[in-house]
Amino acid sequence: MPRTTRALRPRTALLALAVLAIPLAPSAAAAPSSAQKEATEATEASTGEGRLPVVSPTPQHMDRAGADVPLARSAELVVDDDTDDAARRRVTETLRAHGVRDIDVRTKTSGRAPLTVLLGPAARTDIAKALGDTKVPTQAEGYALRAKGRTVALGGKDATGQFYAAQTLGQLMSKGRIAGASVSDFPSMPLRGSIEGFYGPPWTEAERLDQLDFLGDTKANTYVYAPKDDPYHREKWREPYPADKLTELGKLVDRATANHVRFTFAVSPGGSICYSDPADVKALTAKLQAMYDLGVRSFSVPLDDISYTKWNCAGDKEKFGEPGRGPAAKAQVGLLNTIQREFIAQREGANPLQMVPTEYGDLTDTAYKQTMRAELDPSVEVMWTGTDVVPPEITNSQAQKAAELFGRKVFVWDNYPVNDFARTAGRLLLAPYDKREAGLSGHLSGIVSNPMNQEAASKLAVFTMNDFSWNDRGYERARSGRQAALYLAGGDERVADAVQTFVDLNHAAPTFGESNWQPQSPVLGPKLDAFWKQYESDPSGAVRALRPVAREIERVPGVLRSGVPDPLFLHDAKQWLDATELWGSALGHGLAALAATQEGDSASAAKSVAAMESLAGQARAITVDPAEHHQLGPVKIADPFLDEFVKGVQDRT
Repeated sequence: MPRTTRALRPRTALLALAVLAIPLAPSAAAAPSSAQKEATEATEASTGEGRLPVVSPTPQHMDRAGADVPLARSAELVVDDDTDDAARRRVTETLRAHGVRDIDVRTKTSGRAPLTVLLGPAARTDIAKALGDTKVPTQAEGYALRAKGRTVALGGKDATGQFYAAQTLGQLMSKGRIAGASVSDFPSMPLRGSIEGFYGPPWTEAERLDQLDFLGDTKANTYVYAPKDDPYHREKWREPYPADKLTELGKLVDRATANHVRFTFAVSPGGSICYSDPADVKALTAKLQAMYDLGVRSFSVPLDDISYTKWNCAGDKEKFGEPGRGPAAKAQVGLLNTIQREFIAQREGANPLQMVPTEYGDLTDTAYKQTMRAELDPSVEVMWTGTDVVPPEITNSQAQKAAELFGRKVFVWDNYPVNDFARTAGRLLLAPYDKREAGLSGHLSGIVSNPMNQEAASKLAVFTMNDFSWNDRGYERARSGRQAALYLAGGDERVADAVQTFVDLNHAAPTFGESNWQPQSPVLGPKLDAFWKQYESDPSGAVRALRPVAREIERVPGVLRSGVPDPLFLHDAKQWLDATELWGSALGHGLAALAATQEGDSASAAKSVAAMESLAGQARAITVDPAEHHQLGPVKIADPFLDEFVKGVQDRT
């Protein structure tokens, strides 16, 4: 894809979402009118007893501490040497976005400011006092927040916790006030984020920078650099990166650090390594050292998608015997333990090594897994994809079994919303995260999403995945999906409505089998089924009821093109937006054809059918951008429902 530049930083979308900061209505049918909402909001603002705003990811605990705290044109921001720089920048940015123009940054409050924000370690004396009975989490990356009176206290268990407290503050601001909230929050899973681990054109530098900002926005802390089609990651793993590529990686490391994201460098030597050759071990260590010198502190050695039925060198056969499950595990464990003990453990600040086993997607006990759990250094993180490459579900019992098989909590590489396999050809996978059981945090060390080749389009699904991994027991799919839409829409509810319609048209999530683990168009599909049932007895009423649906689909692309502030998303979604507009128009002409037929106007019906068929043909002719994806062919929208509608019209006119 062409290297586009971002017209708007991701945190602008987050701030806009924060400005909105609305409590969700109980259901679409029960949504109050605008006048009712205004009256309710006015009452809540004056009493300070209304519902608190929705915060994403869902906090572990949040309740009302008192009346809302009014914003003012001036404020004091109290910091010290232990205040996180990124958190300080975020708080300042957020206050300015909400009209606070004069921010006096100081080390001690004057006691006279209309608004005082205390930011730093939760144990700092002034912060601890202001937090009162708000519990400070003991977990890493946890934070406590309390907004009461004229003071807001943001206390982190560590620097990352401060950064996350600053993000939550932004989501509590709305219409000139800060919700009077008490928040005690921490991540359920230690590792959360994304892994660029797909086949096909890797992301560009601009997309990777965008992803790192997005991960910071969604309180995710992990990005794994593992693009299958980067030759220096896989085929040329022994070779050092060229100077220009090393410079690019350095920029990514710096951006990750600014967002409290661990840039995890992965190198995949399994296709050609000679485990018994010290020269290969030295080459691998040198590759990791170059990344450490660049600032990387997290490393992964994936050994997936390779064969253990053959060796890459005669020396391995001599040392480990005939190829097979057990000998392959012996060889791999030897390499991994060497990297963990002689490289990772000897370098300041390095996090435990991560690895992907060759047997990464099942629950069968084998000689391979037996060797892994018995001999692999217990500090090494083992990744697991579930019961299949793309699992239809992940349950607590499955995760517990995986932990038993590998002798530790597993780190889930979830192949969603990745679209690099045959059954995803032509698709964007946009549905919110689902069918992952609450309580998985008791068995997993984390979850990372393997996103699509289309980085920005992946945000809708990954947003909800990061919500789940932060608080799996508090995750609500519908709420998270709405928040993801609002994030993409920059906080604009009308645009978010259009985003959710677009999600419904691109909802299917295939597996490697014949079925989808998430259904296509769960909103539109039943509407079209109901339409044809009603049409048999009440054709005019059926046509009248479906016309707004057709108009909505046709208008969605225009709303998104003008309302979504993320140019990378609009680039990723271009072909699907073009097809959506054509299909929406085709639906309208199909309804016109049916109405004309009922009125006995065969000439008008034929004209409308021809227009419908032409538009549908144009939509079917739109293909995937070859610069964006290696799987070429037509884009797919709301299949098979739209094609079935066209055929239904043809059969009845």
